[in-house]
Amino acid sequence: MSAKKRILIIGGVAGGATCAARIRRLCEHCEIVIFEMGSYVSFANCGLPYFIGDVIVEEDKLLVATPELFKNRFKIQVCTDTEVISIDRDTKSIVVNDKKSDQNRVEQYDALVLSTGASAVWPEISGIDLPGIYALRTIPDSRKIRSALNNIKNVVVMGAGYLGLELAENLVKRGIDVTLLQSSNQILPMLDKEMSSFIEKHITKQGINCRLNSQVTSFKQNQDQRLTITLSNDETMITDAVMISVGVKPRAELAIQAGLEMGEHGGVRVNEHMQTNDPNIWAVGDMVEVRHVITEKWYLFPLAGPANKQGRIAAAHIVGHEFAGESTNMSYRGVQGTSVCGLFDLTVATTGVNEKQLKAAHFTDYEKVYLHPSNHVGYYPGAKPIHIKLIYNSQNGKVLGAQALGESGVARRIDVISSFIQMNATVYDLEEAELCYAPQFGATKDPVNLAGMIAANQLRDNHPLARWEELMESHVQVVDGPEQDDAEQLLALILDDPYNQAQIVDVRTVAEYQNKHIPNAINVPLDSLRERLDELSREREVWVVCGVGQRAYNATRILQQNGFKVKNLSGGMQTYHSYLDTQP
Repeated sequence: MSAKKRILIIGGVAGGATCAARIRRLCEHCEIVIFEMGSYVSFANCGLPYFIGDVIVEEDKLLVATPELFKNRFKIQVCTDTEVISIDRDTKSIVVNDKKSDQNRVEQYDALVLSTGASAVWPEISGIDLPGIYALRTIPDSRKIRSALNNIKNVVVMGAGYLGLELAENLVKRGIDVTLLQSSNQILPMLDKEMSSFIEKHITKQGINCRLNSQVTSFKQNQDQRLTITLSNDETMITDAVMISVGVKPRAELAIQAGLEMGEHGGVRVNEHMQTNDPNIWAVGDMVEVRHVITEKWYLFPLAGPANKQGRIAAAHIVGHEFAGESTNMSYRGVQGTSVCGLFDLTVATTGVNEKQLKAAHFTDYEKVYLHPSNHVGYYPGAKPIHIKLIYNSQNGKVLGAQALGESGVARRIDVISSFIQMNATVYDLEEAELCYAPQFGATKDPVNLAGMIAANQLRDNHPLARWEELMESHVQVVDGPEQDDAEQLLALILDDPYNQAQIVDVRTVAEYQNKHIPNAINVPLDSLRERLDELSREREVWVVCGVGQRAYNATRILQQNGFKVKNLSGGMQTYHSYLDTQP
């Protein structure tokens, strides 16, 4: 490789800009040129919703790096407002158009990096191009939306992924009424439905009108310039503006024109060095497909963190061993699916696979536990619950994924579990993890430890688990108030259950049970369980439930050692309510 190697990078932001800076750090003598079709080479598009909401007030704060910084600090030429029109792989050249002068020119390359990103998906709906319909992807997009807000009192946001919810939150904080339309039956598709139901309740309390299973069929502009939205059930809505946030798609036109290998999801296929099927072309960021480290399926994962790592890896491989040394051995291990979102003081985070992905991959050897610990010890002021779902391999205990939400300490716990997944760790490792403890930060048994302990106890057969979905097949509503006071009558009611699947034993206090309980559940408080064992049938399996799972675990151990067939409904009534919300 010549020290004068000419490296052209198409697109900046996280992937392309990172790749360029990394190449310079590895090779002082390479020529590096970035072509960016927009006016900004590196900006924080994750911050755009908060610019809309005036959390970020100054637009300049969104600029991560400028052409001047690249030139002065890295000796990298940046050509903004310059669009690459075509790639000629045979001659190793590209045709670029200077948008300011409308002049074309040809640029030669030794190595070419594609970092063209993704564009917002505009669904094929009649009237989608009308004034007052926006998508948020770039700084110019955010300017248009901000300038229109003074005349907007209500907005419909289409799409309930991270960006749609962040945009909805910031619009509410600007005093705008927001209706959120989601075409599927849950918000935040990266979560399992019973976990997303917590967030749906939360944002509803904050004033967002959340409507699921809502398909838009047309938009129409009224005489007063407002928009009429027609849904698939013929219902109509009138709004001042619409924000489209139904996803993004790879901006892969150049790759297709160049004849590069494409994946089934419309992204560019690359190897572990981010190299395409052309040995002189690499691709990074939102435009590429990546393998999931657990399912080994191909995915699109358009987030800045993976794009940054991909840019570094491509840079090392491009520069080569002569200049980069051992860094050329770097390879992209794949995507793990770690992400986080903040919504009205609630943090939502996930890593690894969710249960939907495992089912889609026909993976059946897994188990799951739910827990609802506090972010730190209860005696220290300000303790807040964290709702956690941990998924693991039921054969060897390998951690497969986790989802969590709460007001404090959520991202820290998911980051820890993410690191364990990367190291191929098991739930036994989680229960033994040595984590920071002080009263204001955690507990002697951190939520991460507790998740590992519950799962490990299940694998050791000390804590058999019943699956909530089995219960929900026959019990679909909470009974409010005391339904039966007499234990014998309750037991008779259970035995008459036409589903005849299990005895449901609620080991909470009488007051807790009377306030709200699972239909047909018998109330045997934990403290009196040993004295009331004869009230339970030894012929039928016992499913134990409490508030969050701790008392039910103790009850499970008592019943197991007294010869009962017993399982715990993991996560207790907290999880029951989340499953209840998933019912039609």
